Amino acid sequence: MSSTTLSKFAPVIFLLLWSGGFTVAKVGIAGAEPMTLLALRYGCVVLLMLPLFLYLKPALPNNRKAWRDLVLVGFLIQVVYFGAAYLAFARGASAGAVAIITSLQPLLVALIMPAVSKEHVALRNWIGVLLGVTGATMVIRDNLAIQVTSITSLFFIAISLFSITLATVWERLFGVAHHPVTSNLVQFIVGFTFTLPIAMATETMHIKWSWPFAGAVFYLVVCNSLLAISLLLMMIRNGEATRVSALFFLVPPVSAVIALVALQEPISWLGWLGMAIAATGMWLVKYTKQKV
Repeated sequence: MSSTTLSKFAPVIFLLLWSGGFTVAKVGIAGAEPMTLLALRYGCVVLLMLPLFLYLKPALPNNRKAWRDLVLVGFLIQVVYFGAAYLAFARGASAGAVAIITSLQPLLVALIMPAVSKEHVALRNWIGVLLGVTGATMVIRDNLAIQVTSITSLFFIAISLFSITLATVWERLFGVAHHPVTSNLVQFIVGFTFTLPIAMATETMHIKWSWPFAGAVFYLVVCNSLLAISLLLMMIRNGEATRVSALFFLVPPVSAVIALVALQEPISWLGWLGMAIAATGMWLVKYTKQKV
């Protein structure tokens, strides 16, 4: 697949892979504690990528600043974003709760980017942001029955939201294109380095192996860790942060569609309307020309 073709289909592929991760993570949490699951996930990714790295010998970051930025973004996404989300799952938050709250990321990005860069957010973009949030909220409230069962789980979801927002802004401002094998390996080593000691110190690390759990681990390793994160970082570097973040508006609606297909959960007319509103918001953000 050429780079042009990959760039064309990257948003759709990313959206499907990322949206499915919320439901799959809930399956995984049923078999292992959150940090244990993350350490297992990241350890598997590192083991899979090390032979490829040794074979390809891709270039490493060539200065201290490039190393800093790569490690920081990896820490924000792999440790803070996923760690906080998994801790929220373990404390009773539904997949829908995490999906809808983290889908507010584009609004925060749109607020931050004009203050820290030359990226201008036009009125049409703001309208798109509001439509996206409104549509996503309608879908989740109507179909996924959000249940934030405690202040603690809400706190962890908020941390997850702010960390993915900061990672997006930082990558857009300071990120440098690295070989995908290099960037993935470095960032997942960062994730494993932090989550394993936390799991050892705070959890039993007991794993209830089953076919559903094994399938969840496979999905989280290959689809969420290797494919989705690579596509996300590629899209952030290739376009405005606000436009890329608009994809997160469609995560809750797509999550609802996945639930419809996989679990036969019905979607009412209000849910379909919410999806249409979210898609309209995404279109406004994606296709509004930016002034610089």
